[in-house]
Amino acid sequence: MSPIIYLYAVLSVVFFLIIFSKKIFTDSKDRTIFIAVSLVGNTGNIGVPLGIALFGEQSVPYTSIINIANMFFIYIFSIYFFAKDSFTLKKSIYSILKLPGLWVAFFAIAINYFNVPIHKDISRTLEMGAYASMVIQLIIFGVYLSEVKIRTMNWKLSLNISLVKHFILPFVGVFFVLQSDLSSYVASVVLMQLMIPLAVNNVNLAALYNCKPYDVTASILISTITFSLLLYFYIFIIKYFIGDF
Repeated sequence: MSPIIYLYAVLSVVFFLIIFSKKIFTDSKDRTIFIAVSLVGNTGNIGVPLGIALFGEQSVPYTSIINIANMFFIYIFSIYFFAKDSFTLKKSIYSILKLPGLWVAFFAIAINYFNVPIHKDISRTLEMGAYASMVIQLIIFGVYLSEVKIRTMNWKLSLNISLVKHFILPFVGVFFVLQSDLSSYVASVVLMQLMIPLAVNNVNLAALYNCKPYDVTASILISTITFSLLLYFYIFIIKYFIGDF
């Protein structure tokens, strides 16, 4: 149920962004970034470790399944919005279907659903590959970040994205969580996953579709700083609406 509530909140805000993006931005690429990036949190690199730190190791099953739900959102909705700025509808859908990450996610879900045993050596190899991909992503992010200049940053885009990610989305998340029958523990995990900063993977997608990767990098930086400043208040909000976890 936790990934469903997560997706309910995210998809609800997507419709809001589609409606209001044209009123906020005149540049088509800014609108694309605003819609495709604003809701993609770093549920893997930050979400899972933060979940362990705040809620203990028993939160891993919930943060992991939410991470998979977030990945499906990235490889379906975010990719579509990035691609449609440069391709036709047919080519945009094709660009989604040809991404290996989407099929690997389906494969991983099937393995877990059918309880397929994985040899420890294969598991270790996959684990090493995951760590290596994280390092590569951070290197790419660092390369783009080194070229970002504070004076020339697209502040309007970055601040609007942070407004959506760190204020509007958590507020919508609180509404859906309170309407659900989730336990206070699971509800707290879901809310925290909605509050975490933007994913570094957004830079890769922006670079892949030539959609202002430096502006996306700056938005991730602002989002991360905003999250760091708001973390204490986020914990207070979760305890106020949900209760102790």
